[in-house]
Amino acid sequence: MLHSNNCNCTPQNPPLLLFHHNRYTMKKVLLITTLVLGNVFGLQAQDTVSISKSSLLEKVTQNLQLKIANQNYQSAKADYKQTRALFLPNISASQTALVTTNPLMAFGSKLNQEILTPMDFDPNLLNNPKRTQNFATQIEIQQPLINLDGWMGRKAAKAKMDAYGLQTQRTQEYLLLETQKAYMLLQLAYKAVGVMQKAEGTAQANLKLVENYFKNGMLQKTDVLNVQVRVNEIKNQLAAARSNVQNASDYLAFLLNEDVKGTYKPSETLEANFSASEIAKVLNENRTDIQAYQKTTEAYKNLLKMQQMSLLPRLNAFGNYQLYDRTIMGFQANGYLLGAQLSWNLFDGMKSYGKIDKAKADFQKAETEADQYKKQSQLELQKAVRQFQDAKNKLTNAQLAWEQSKEAYRIRQNRFAQGLEKTTDVLQSETLMYQKELEYQQTVFEVQFTQLYLQFLN
Repeated sequence: MLHSNNCNCTPQNPPLLLFHHNRYTMKKVLLITTLVLGNVFGLQAQDTVSISKSSLLEKVTQNLQLKIANQNYQSAKADYKQTRALFLPNISASQTALVTTNPLMAFGSKLNQEILTPMDFDPNLLNNPKRTQNFATQIEIQQPLINLDGWMGRKAAKAKMDAYGLQTQRTQEYLLLETQKAYMLLQLAYKAVGVMQKAEGTAQANLKLVENYFKNGMLQKTDVLNVQVRVNEIKNQLAAARSNVQNASDYLAFLLNEDVKGTYKPSETLEANFSASEIAKVLNENRTDIQAYQKTTEAYKNLLKMQQMSLLPRLNAFGNYQLYDRTIMGFQANGYLLGAQLSWNLFDGMKSYGKIDKAKADFQKAETEADQYKKQSQLELQKAVRQFQDAKNKLTNAQLAWEQSKEAYRIRQNRFAQGLEKTTDVLQSETLMYQKELEYQQTVFEVQFTQLYLQFLN
């Protein structure tokens, strides 16, 4: 922490006080130097992994949440791929083997094998056929021709796939924001550690000074105890600040899906930089999440049309080619069959109408949800604009308060060295100074994050 080296010892100071003050100044320099070197070597001894903001953003694709979103998109893409069956043929092949003494089946098998003779028409053989075996190979083709409900189902699957694709993009945009926020929190945590380290150095120096004054009978024991309490408080706060660094580093590693043995350390410091672009106050409807809601609504609309068109007839073509023989995989006889079928479900007990009503309700619900989300997004944008303006104003005031508290502490420290200030007043002033510095750093974070959040909302 900052310390004062400009304590003016006037000629009116008692000689003993001046002697102790000069001795204290030398010891204070040695003490602060020792603390600074100790902190530097202590940080170097720890396993730290330097990371920059640019390299950070390149690793966002490793995030587990983004991978899950991408798998959802791949699943929707597979559903859409299945709808190709609407215009592509369905081809199947089969091999059937049978042994029978059934009169009809035996006669039909010989007929398919093209091996009937006049003797086979003997009534005794027709009524009591011998054991007959038949092997049939069949290739079957089914070709959809007109299925209007299927076409609407395909359009619904396409809209669903597009919605998941847009959601994946929005997830990546959100993770970029969250990762930058985590990086800034790590920067802020390191700033807090630096502030508390300076506070510890100042507190230790003040404790040394007060102890010297106490030994010379210039202060009471309560003054020493008050400073010692302050030193212990700062040590606890410094330990908490270092824990916050590790917490922020662990969260950043979680976002990047990395196993880091040690602690991330940002290569850049947290600074207040304002974007030159104008802040948009009107919702951008081309935002990926807004488009995703629109695509979702479109999908439900097409599902409604699909249910409505299920009441219309369907036209499908079919055909097959058969091969028959007494032996397996034999091709002694063959034949084919071609045809088309027009089917129309005239009544299914009101089941189709119930599906239509359900699809209509789902579509209206999707429309309402999309409208609600747009209005919430507009509200959030307006709120973020005000927060950004407030944060900028707060930053100016926080910086001024920090400068004023530093000057107030410097004056009180000098007066204390001259015996004109109470120990408690100096401690309060010192506490206020570092409190204002932490508030300033926190405000810098708020300004930077709110600015990023506005970009995310637009």
